[in-house]
Amino acid sequence: MRMSLAQRVLLTWLFTLLFLIMLVLKLDEKASWNWFLIFIPVWIFDTILLVMLTVKMARRYKSGFDSQHGSHNIKKTTTWYLIAMLLKLAFCLALCAKLEQFTIMNLSYVFIPL
Repeated sequence: MRMSLAQRVLLTWLFTLLFLIMLVLKLDEKASWNWFLIFIPVWIFDTILLVMLTVKMARRYKSGFDSQHGSHNIKKTTTWYLIAMLLKLAFCLALCAKLEQFTIMNLSYVFIPL
């Protein structure tokens, strides 16, 4: 599954628009949805990015990409992407927990992963 740049941009805009519409409905108190439901478009988008990253990495390893520096850069880049996605996930979960008042946590602690 190879997506063109235009498809990736359209997908990004679609999920961003859906998230913003749900956010505005929640903030205007038109919808009484749980905050975890509001963030579903963000999590779906992150999952798609993770799958695309995994497929890209599998293709590079399968095609015999054995250059010492290239292989090191791929592992380093993948590690940074995974760390960034996990930190973003931690931030989103902590923010939703704070907004739903599941936990009494200082807001500054919520923003630490970000």
